[in-house]
Amino acid sequence: MASESTPTFDIPKECIAGVVKNEGPDFYVEVEKVPVPEIGPEDVLIKLNATGLCMSDVHFMMNDWALPKMSELGTKCAGHEGAGVIVKVGEKVKNLKVGQRAGHKPLQDVCHTCESCKAGRDNYCPKGVFTGLACDGSYKQYIVSPENYTTLIPDGVSDYIAGPVMCSAATIYTSIKESGLKPGNWAVFPGGGGGVGIQGVQLAAAMGMRPIVVDTGDERAKMTKEYGAEEFVDFKKGDPVEEVLKLTGGGAHAVFVTAVQAYPLSPKYLGARAGGVVMCIGLPPAGSFHIDLDPSSLIFRNQSIKGTLVSSLGDLDETLEFAARKKLHLEPTVVGLSKWNECVQKLKRSEIAGRVVVDFNQE
Repeated sequence: MASESTPTFDIPKECIAGVVKNEGPDFYVEVEKVPVPEIGPEDVLIKLNATGLCMSDVHFMMNDWALPKMSELGTKCAGHEGAGVIVKVGEKVKNLKVGQRAGHKPLQDVCHTCESCKAGRDNYCPKGVFTGLACDGSYKQYIVSPENYTTLIPDGVSDYIAGPVMCSAATIYTSIKESGLKPGNWAVFPGGGGGVGIQGVQLAAAMGMRPIVVDTGDERAKMTKEYGAEEFVDFKKGDPVEEVLKLTGGGAHAVFVTAVQAYPLSPKYLGARAGGVVMCIGLPPAGSFHIDLDPSSLIFRNQSIKGTLVSSLGDLDETLEFAARKKLHLEPTVVGLSKWNECVQKLKRSEIAGRVVVDFNQE
């Protein structure tokens, strides 16, 4: 021990990583040993205990978004939902300390000087470095994070909860805030049984809104009801739009689209609701799942379509506070290293309900 308050950690030369192989439609993840990265004077080194698996990881590895390839940017490891502990700090680090719990989120760093950064909208920084695309992400056990863009994890929030908060929960929290919804309003979640949607359901319920999930299957119906959904509409058992309009008395106040297949239908869930808004969250593959709009409905009913990306530093801290208050209590499926690729492939095929977390300490 360096002192009674500061632990020390033995840092190996190599660490565990889930490395993307055969980048493209038939990718897979292979567990390998890779070098532990070196940190700069203003960086910290975080040893991750867990990483969530997010659909964005799949898109990065499939390379089906209109973005550069991971390999073109020198990146081997996807992931942006990491939770762990700071094990080393750079010589110019002033405020963070070894032993503090910290996360790894969708943006590794931003410029800190542009209009967006100065306005607290750092999630829209044009120079933002996307974790798991422009740099190695949380599929690697040891990661580098700049001190001034590192998020600390509060006491009482487990790594299994904190990892998914870094992206899925915080991303949809930002969307709920920007939707302008008020307590008592109807919030519809197409794909609400997935990892992002289910955390939105919990947050909306905690904020006093009335969540409705549109999804399919008994497992997702049971889970979403347990986590705060007021109603579950199975889209395979009738007309989901008709059912939502009936349940809401004419239309949703907001629709939070995390399942990209739902985009073409999403404005119909608003019905005749004045001021209703469709919040676009899930990023579809390039050229697919467009929204065909009739401007008349936007004009006559003051309806709108709006997009949000990931969360800002401030919104992420607020989301972690919900978790600390036990308002985010999703119990993810936790797997060891041997199940990593299997679970990523299931995620790719939409066979996962809720969230999956990989524990670096479990085989």
